[in-house]
Amino acid sequence: MRTDDLAEMLARNAGAETVGRPARWWALAVACGVAAAVGLMLVTLGLQPRLATMIETPAWWGKAGFGLAMALAGLAAAARLARPGAARPWLVALALAPLALLWMTAAIQLLGAPAELRDELVMGRTWRECPWRVATLSVPALAGALLVLRRMAPTRLRLAGAAAGLFAGGVGAAVYAFHCPELAPAFVAVWYVAGVLIPAALGALIGPRVLRW
Repeated sequence: MRTDDLAEMLARNAGAETVGRPARWWALAVACGVAAAVGLMLVTLGLQPRLATMIETPAWWGKAGFGLAMALAGLAAAARLARPGAARPWLVALALAPLALLWMTAAIQLLGAPAELRDELVMGRTWRECPWRVATLSVPALAGALLVLRRMAPTRLRLAGAAAGLFAGGVGAAVYAFHCPELAPAFVAVWYVAGVLIPAALGALIGPRVLRW
């Protein structure tokens, strides 16, 4: 039997055994991951005191929107990769689109800023903490996404793990925006991206172990 035929057969069987369930599993993973991240943020960090003022600025919505976009891209990729034989050519483009937009915005900001202010725009005041806080807040969503993937039949285990991590990192970034005092796109383009990449790399690393079936 050819590999393509085997993958197609597995995909049909996986779908027959889990009709109607994957959507509920993913919805539960998203709800629990977001709720746990919000709770963790409130208990350990707290809301940003200037949040009411910050949410009136486009920069804050861009920061939170980046996290949301990465979470949606990772979720779409993970759901697709959960099925053997699923087409994947668009998955990379889906994840790169919000990154490209953010980096373009950051480049415009830096090019328009005085040279002496550029380092401050990139580093901000919390660059040491930001990536690790994003990554920490992503842990519940990563665990939930991996649990869903274990119930299904991914064949690209490393890639599926990375997609789960990308989803989780996006959740962590979106939730952290409610605490983070930084607004500069240049800061977000470096340190938020680093925070999202940490769980993505972790998912890719442990995917072959925890998703083997």
